[in-house]
Amino acid sequence: QVQLVESGGGMVQSGGSLTLSCAASGFTLGHYNIGWFRQAPGKEREGISCISRTGDVIAYSDSVKGRFTISRDNNINTAYLQMSGLKPEDTGIYYCGTDWPPGETPCTALGPKESDYNDWGLGTQVIVSS
Repeated sequence: QVQLVESGGGMVQSGGSLTLSCAASGFTLGHYNIGWFRQAPGKEREGISCISRTGDVIAYSDSVKGRFTISRDNNINTAYLQMSGLKPEDTGIYYCGTDWPPGETPCTALGPKESDYNDWGLGTQVIVSS
């Protein structure tokens, strides 16, 4: 069964840190670029970071640049999003996705485009209190 599972969310105070994981099963994550997205209450899903198949290309949206770090370990079929300096506006559900066609979508300074990704996990909730 092809599956992406996000984990690591929780509730933290402003300025705190969390590390999210994105575990893939049923397929080889290393064939795909990975995007992290989030959806705040009442807002559309926003692409915040992407990483290429081999990890040599990384990009962040301006909203998280300098505070979040994306990484991946293809040996264990897992990607990560380290988040520090969290702010209340970072509150939302965080999703990881895999791109289509595999490994061919651009990962640019604008961050990942939702239309380039077609497989998603169910998300993990992050709540940042002020």
